[in-house]
Amino acid sequence: MRIGEIASATGLSRDALRFYEKRGLLQAHRSENGYRQYPPEAVDWLRYIRMAQSLGFTLKEIEADLPLLAAPEASAPQLRAALARKLEEIDRRIDGLGALRAGLARRLDETMAACPLQAAR
Repeated sequence: MRIGEIASATGLSRDALRFYEKRGLLQAHRSENGYRQYPPEAVDWLRYIRMAQSLGFTLKEIEADLPLLAAPEASAPQLRAALARKLEEIDRRIDGLGALRAGLARRLDETMAACPLQAAR
């Protein structure tokens, strides 16, 4: 598949495909005329990467776990562990945001002073 075909099949831009290739997440072979040629399985691979991103994984995390993602059936326990770690990370972030929200709400409720950021006296 050439770059335009894989872009159409995945909904990704050509620039995104070149970026993924530059990062090593996607490999293309160059034909004699210099065109990129992607294997047909690249479509499924790119969908897999996009799914991982939609679940909150960064490209750096995907790159680090690349061997796991390349064979999901064989590495299901490791993938489940990675998903569990991501869930714990998201829970920690939610807790942190809840604490931040509570602090802001407290500042709004406690004072009608000119500056709600001043320390309470």
